[in-house]
Amino acid sequence: MKIHPLKDGNFSVDKNKNFTYLEDSENEKDLKIAIQPFLIETKNDLVLLDAGLGWLENGVPKIHLNIENAGLKPENVKMILLSHLHKDHIDGLVNKDGKHWSLNFPEAEVYFQKRELEFARSKDGNPSFDLEVLNFIIDNAKIVWMDLDKGNLTPEISYGVTGGHTPFHQVFWIKENNETAFYGADNLPQMGYLKYQIAFKTDFEGKKARDERMLWEKQAREEQWEILLYHDLELIL
Repeated sequence: MKIHPLKDGNFSVDKNKNFTYLEDSENEKDLKIAIQPFLIETKNDLVLLDAGLGWLENGVPKIHLNIENAGLKPENVKMILLSHLHKDHIDGLVNKDGKHWSLNFPEAEVYFQKRELEFARSKDGNPSFDLEVLNFIIDNAKIVWMDLDKGNLTPEISYGVTGGHTPFHQVFWIKENNETAFYGADNLPQMGYLKYQIAFKTDFEGKKARDERMLWEKQAREEQWEILLYHDLELIL
């Protein structure tokens, strides 16, 4: 198994969920986070974990450039796993350059937690969500609907619905050759979340997310998981 971080960059995020490159930001009080999807290369699959902001670089999707810089081809991504539906996790599925949008991974299957979609659609006007992009994905992508609380997607990939950050937020484990990569998405987005066991008020169920992290930390040490951190400014893995 090979793990390829696909970093969009480090960003400043204001209260209206506007993202600005950190070096261009002038407000020291804004939230500071990285945006970093992961591409997992297994023997049988090329799996994308969340999709980033949908940034373009010279008219080319940055997520495509990052995949190519890893020595791989975007068209070979056949499986995309979404932890939840906040815009900084799904907008990278869509190329919004010009009037005619297109999918960045038209041949890939996109795994959606169906109950999370229902929650997202109830949040029209909430700046954390981009329902126009979300609906475009639903209408055009190859969707695989998920409605169970846990299970296996392949012999190597398992998932669990945890709640916490959002009501039906889910996490993923990828196992191959005695290695385990764990993606906790926004329930474990930065290493500091393990150092400081805090229930965050910005989460849907902060205490639940905190308690899950305490269990994961113990299990990760015992089983030597590789922890993938989507929002950590410094750490890649």
